[in-house]
Amino acid sequence: MNKPCRILLFAKAPIPGKAKTRLIPALGARGAGALQAALLRHTLTTVAQTRLECELWCHPDSAHPVFSALAREFGVSLHVQTGNDLGRRMGYAAGADRHRPAILIGADCPSLTAWDLREAALALEADQDAVLGPALDGGYYLLGLRRTHPSLFEGISWGEHRVLAETRARLRILGWRWRELSARRDIDRPDDLPSLAAYPHLETLIRAFT
Repeated sequence: MNKPCRILLFAKAPIPGKAKTRLIPALGARGAGALQAALLRHTLTTVAQTRLECELWCHPDSAHPVFSALAREFGVSLHVQTGNDLGRRMGYAAGADRHRPAILIGADCPSLTAWDLREAALALEADQDAVLGPALDGGYYLLGLRRTHPSLFEGISWGEHRVLAETRARLRILGWRWRELSARRDIDRPDDLPSLAAYPHLETLIRAFT
C-alpha cells in the first residue's frame, strides 16, 4: 500500500525587515511582514482542505508567535529549516522521511488550490517520480517528490528565473517521470501586487497582522 503524501510548507517568520524584503519599497517593512503572515494563513487554509498531513518548516526558527498560533489553529507540526541556503533546507526536509512522498510548497502563491495539492499527491501515489508547479517568474511554486536526490537542490540558481528550467534539466538527467501543474503567479515583487485584488480577504488578514 502506498504511504500518503505529506505537505512541507516552507515559511519565513513574518519579521518586519526580514520577510518579503523585495516588497518593502512598495509596502514598507511592517506591511511586507504582515503580508507574509497573511499569505501563510491563507496557504494553511488551502492545505487544510486536502486533509493531508502538513509540516510547517520555519526559518530562522519556530519561535515566532505567528507560527505557534497557526500550528494550534491548523494542527500542523513545526520544524526548523536546516541548512545555509534554500536548496539545502529543502533537501533536508524532503529527506527527513524517505518512505513517504513529499509535496514542497511556500506561502508565496495565493492562487494555489487544494486541487493542485490533491493532483500532485495522486500523481506521486500513482506512477510519477516528481510533480512541478511552474511559477510565471521562472521558478516553481510546488515540487512533489516520490523520492529525493541531491541534484534537485544543489547548484540551483535560487531566486532567479532559471530555477524551473534547471530543475527540469536535472529531472531529465535522472530519467525521472514528472507531471506539471498549471502555471501560477508567486507574490515576490511589487509588479505582482496587483494580482492580490483577486483575494480581498487578504486585506483583512493583513490588517489583523499589522
